[in-house]
Amino acid sequence: MTARVLVVDDLEPNLKLLEAKLRAEYFDVMTAYSGAEAIERAKTDQPDIILLDVMMPGMDGFEACRILKSAPETAHIPVVMVTALDQQADRIAGLEAGADDFLTKPVEDVALFARVRSLTRLKTMTDELRMRYTTGESLGVVKQIEYDEDNDVPKRIFIIDDQEEQIERLCANLNEDYAVSSETDPEVALGRARSGDFDLIIINMSIESMDPLRLCSSIRSFEETRLTPVLAIVRQGDTRKLVRALDIGVNDYLTRPVDKNELTPRISTQIKRKRYIDQLRSSFQASLEMAVTDQLTGLYNRRYLASHLSAMFDRGAWSNRPLSVMILDIDHFKKINDTHGHDAGDKILQAFAERMNASVRGIDLACRYGGEEFLIAMPDTEKKFATIVAERLRQEIATEQIVLNGGRDIAQITVSIGIASTEDGPEDDNSQKLIKRADEALYEAKSNGRNRVIVSAA
Repeated sequence: MTARVLVVDDLEPNLKLLEAKLRAEYFDVMTAYSGAEAIERAKTDQPDIILLDVMMPGMDGFEACRILKSAPETAHIPVVMVTALDQQADRIAGLEAGADDFLTKPVEDVALFARVRSLTRLKTMTDELRMRYTTGESLGVVKQIEYDEDNDVPKRIFIIDDQEEQIERLCANLNEDYAVSSETDPEVALGRARSGDFDLIIINMSIESMDPLRLCSSIRSFEETRLTPVLAIVRQGDTRKLVRALDIGVNDYLTRPVDKNELTPRISTQIKRKRYIDQLRSSFQASLEMAVTDQLTGLYNRRYLASHLSAMFDRGAWSNRPLSVMILDIDHFKKINDTHGHDAGDKILQAFAERMNASVRGIDLACRYGGEEFLIAMPDTEKKFATIVAERLRQEIATEQIVLNGGRDIAQITVSIGIASTEDGPEDDNSQKLIKRADEALYEAKSNGRNRVIVSAA
């Protein structure tokens, strides 16, 4: 996945060097030569991440970061300060200004690129939630929310470390605002993490009783902890492990020995973001569920699709990222209703929706398109990958048996799937034309014998 990076530096040689390195890694790079210009570009161009120098004439990087993080249009954009300043006080000042990270020059390229990719993944997920919320707001079924840190609610932190004395030292650096739990056995910790509903998980990357990278990977794979921020504590200079941790999905990191003044702003940033995302999700789900979801399957309905797919299409066109759409139709569904009854038909639709929903990512949009037809929109997805997903889903559906009528009957269904992508769309392409191409591919799949995947021709 590429990213749109805004690089800010008043010295052209520094800016050009960083721009060249990023372009060589296939990042889309924008530039700004001052804090004021960076703020304007961030508001108008909405980059995925901002790399911000500190020492600039007029408005320095600290002030620019504070303004970016206080403006609703740019508060969600990750900011990484990249500067020659190497004092711990400068690092802490940057984090307290709202920066997501503070890297001191010379920065190792591999570490910088890993940080950019890590923060971009986080922003992609946040953007999708923000876009879904905006869609609901435009439909008049979601109320505007205002972020409230709710200082009366304890901030729940879970520390995983197989050394008790290191847990004690870390706890000593945390004040009474935090409700801290800890675990020395990583296997036990996995179970506690899934059931604890924590705001932040801190993991010592020097754990010996289990591979800490595997521990982080497991936490990221569980549905209950997929969105819980993870902060890793790594040895100074252990770039290899840090890069792997960021690629796996760790949100932030600290190096030992841990500085209390750096620990606090990093924890605060992660918990603030997590609670903001939680508010977006809960407000969206509670207000939108009845209005824009199909009551039988729990998927989004056609009303929601009509509004949201246009936004997904425009975002893909604006960022030059592909959008793929697949339309799925259960084969011979009328015959199923006639044979087993409409209650059994409803059970099959529910089972199909569950299987379909389990096969897509969090950023994908799964809808009941009408009757026995369903639609999946997959942003940032080439049709080649969409075809792989569709074929896997088709095979799973064809081999799965559905128990009906209290176990008296067994049904086995198949599905026909049509796929279209913006990759090969016309110059005047839009979301409706994209659906039409997918629908034509579906018609071809049904005409050619059903139970197959057909991709729309260019």
